[in-house]
Amino acid sequence: MSAADELDPTSSVLAFFASELRRVRLEAGVPQKELARRAYITPSLLCKIESACRVPSQDLAEQFDQVLGSDGHFTRLWPLVIKHAYPSWFRPFVELEAQATIIRSFENQVVPGLLQTESYARAVLEAGPLDTVEELVAARLERQRILRREAPPELWVVLDENVLRRSVGGPAVMREQLGRLMEAAESRRNVIQVVPYSAGAHAGLGPFWVFSFTEGADVLYTDGLFQGQLSADPGEVRTALRAYDLLRAVALSPRASIDLIATVMKDLNP
Repeated sequence: MSAADELDPTSSVLAFFASELRRVRLEAGVPQKELARRAYITPSLLCKIESACRVPSQDLAEQFDQVLGSDGHFTRLWPLVIKHAYPSWFRPFVELEAQATIIRSFENQVVPGLLQTESYARAVLEAGPLDTVEELVAARLERQRILRREAPPELWVVLDENVLRRSVGGPAVMREQLGRLMEAAESRRNVIQVVPYSAGAHAGLGPFWVFSFTEGADVLYTDGLFQGQLSADPGEVRTALRAYDLLRAVALSPRASIDLIATVMKDLNP
């Protein structure tokens, strides 16, 4: 008996998607290898999707509908799969991030999720306590769609130099990730600055984000050990924005930050 045969469709939204895919495929009389071929994926990947071991992309969900003639069934299911891949406490963050017109982020340990490569994201998540790594990787990459939409938010990122120097996933993963940062920094919608070690003590005591919107008050998000905390308290938001201004004041200029990223990337070359 295969893993797909033993799958409990009520155990998770991903399991329900997987069981529905197998059911519709069998009812349509399409062998697994044939669906894989027509969906332009490997049979092994399709097997993992039907066993709820891998989260499909949105494009793949749409391809399943097209091949199986399922009238948008999997396209409609897909947003639920991604939504429930996030821990419940993190979903409000994702919703605010998607609505924001300006995102300000400070990170002192890892690259912000919006700018992570798939390999880097996987390495970060594998080091964490959750066992749904593949679902979380897919969900993290999905968040990045907001940067590719017609009207993306302005993204302001301040990184401690520690983020560039900390080896996550090994040299090859870090080279790819630093390249992604440099690429993002070239966009006029993004500003990336690095607080160098030479700055010494600075205002960023821990990771935080401030979201600004077309209408409504700014919202602050601070990271924590078990879960983050959202706040729209004007005093707390004002304090966070003051800290952000101080961080930018001691950070390298955007151009000098790109140069530092390039230097660190060069040092990683074999």
